[in-house]
Amino acid sequence: MPWGLKHFQQTRQIHFLTFSCYHREQKFADAIARGTFVSALERVREDYSLCIYGYVVMPEHVHLLVSEPERSTLAQAIKSLKQGVARRLALRAADSFWQARYYDFNVWSEKKFVEKLRYIHRNPVKRGLAARPEDWLWSSFRHYAMGEAGVVEIESQWTARKREWAGAFPTVKMRSPQKGPAQAELERATLGSGDGG
Repeated sequence: MPWGLKHFQQTRQIHFLTFSCYHREQKFADAIARGTFVSALERVREDYSLCIYGYVVMPEHVHLLVSEPERSTLAQAIKSLKQGVARRLALRAADSFWQARYYDFNVWSEKKFVEKLRYIHRNPVKRGLAARPEDWLWSSFRHYAMGEAGVVEIESQWTARKREWAGAFPTVKMRSPQKGPAQAELERATLGSGDGG
């Protein structure tokens, strides 16, 4: 992971995240380890009031498509997730469980959102781990394709419909349209008027 990597957070955008196991070791090679990660992801979603739009747990890395949390920062939520998984799966291990850094891509359009979600869901097929996306149980694909409720609550049209049927409507928080410094810097980098990092 390049040390000059910039993260544009607190921009109120969706983020495509990738983080890897230490030295790309296959620490999620078995179903129990993958299930542990999925449970930890749901805990962090609840604790930080985070929207999960998509995820996949691969043998040596993870991809997430998430909002910024309502409580704390995205960096703190990811730190909590990684620490929680490491405590459960590698309590007495000599080596680190995770690589120190993570890749963070701001998703600024619907086209990019669809592109990243497709990438997430097709990753197990591309790697030869499953014949079809729905065959890989440790991703959000089955939720999107069949409305299947899993361990992790996925923010989608299925979830919105269930809330409507239950008469539960989430409270929408109105945020100021003012741009913070991180948003302005991201726009400069994206539009090419900045150095782009």
